[in-house]
Formats: sequence, structure tokens, C-alpha cells
Amino acid sequence: DNDLGDEGAGRLSEVVGECKALAHLALSANCISAEGAGKLAGMLGGCKALTRLDLSENMVGTEGARRLAGVLGECKALAHLNLRGNGIGSEGAGELSKVLGRCKALAHLDLSVNDIGVEGAGRLSGVLGECKALAHFNMDGNGIGSEGAGSLLGVLGGCKALAHLNFSRNMI
Repeated sequence: DNDLGDEGAGRLSEVVGECKALAHLALSANCISAEGAGKLAGMLGGCKALTRLDLSENMVGTEGARRLAGVLGECKALAHLNLRGNGIGSEGAGELSKVLGRCKALAHLDLSVNDIGVEGAGRLSGVLGECKALAHFNMDGNGIGSEGAGSLLGVLGGCKALAHLNFSRNMI
């Protein structure tokens, strides 16, 4: 674990934004909040080669998810997105659902431990069917219950590449 924080995320985004060939950005457990996520989002749109983004175990919350969603649709090469343990909630899941369908290369999506709930699962179900490359989907520990799982499973059948599905700890 590091303590990069929002200020460090801002400095990093200034430098990394110039790295047009950046393919993998891992910043898990760095005390990054919505503010830091916003700073990173400002540079992510220019990272056209980015295939992997790991912001797991931070605290971006709903607002950070909103800021990231504003640019994730521009990351056409993004194949691996890990937002585990960020407290994005159902509203944050809704914000992400607005852009995930444009991430055509997305093969790995980890939204575990985010308090997404039934409502957030419903919002995600509206778009996940468009993620045809999705092979790994982790929704562990989100309190989606059987209703949320049902709405997600209703569209995941269209994801023919899906090989790994984790709905653990959801009281299904």
C-alpha cells in the first residue's frame, strides 16, 4: 500500500499524460479520492494505448466514478478495468454504465466490494450486453441479491466470451 493521495495523483497525471504509449496504469491502494480520480481522468483521455487501469482499493466514490466515466469511453483499447473497493455505489455504477458499452475491448471488469446494490446492478445490466469481449466479471460483495443477479444474468448471456463470473457474497 502506498499513500500517493490526491496531490500525488495530480502530479502523476501531469507526467503520465505525456506518455502516449502508456499501456498499464496500476494505482491500487493509494488513498485516491474523487478529487484524485478527477485529476487522473483529465489525462486518461490522451492515453490511447491504455489497456489496463487498476484503481482498486482507493476511495473514489460516486463522484470519482462520474469523473472517470467522463473519459473511459475514449479509452478504446481498455481491456482491463479494476475498480474494486471504491465505494462507487449504485449512482457510480449508473455513471459507469453510460460509457462501458463504448469500451469494446473490455475483457476484464472488477467492480467488487462497491455497495452497488440491486439498483446499480439494474443500471449495469442495461449496458453489459454490449461488452461482447467481456470474459471476466467480478461483482463480489455488492449486495445485489437475487433480483440484481437476475437482471445481470439476463444480459450476460450475450457475452459469449464470458469465462469467469463472480457473484460471491451477494445474498442471492
